Amino acid sequence: MGSQELAYTIFGGTMCVALLGIIVFYYSRRRKDRVEEAKYKMLEDDDG
Repeated sequence: MGSQELAYTIFGGTMCVALLGIIVFYYSRRRKDRVEEAKYKMLEDDDG
């Protein structure tokens, strides 16, 4: 395997890991709960 092929393989693997990290972050339970809380807080009545 040449140096260009190795660099291409490492770059491709890095991009796959980065994409997987973004997906895990986006669909994490903690993040979803925080986003949903803000949505429902906006709908609450401020007058009490």
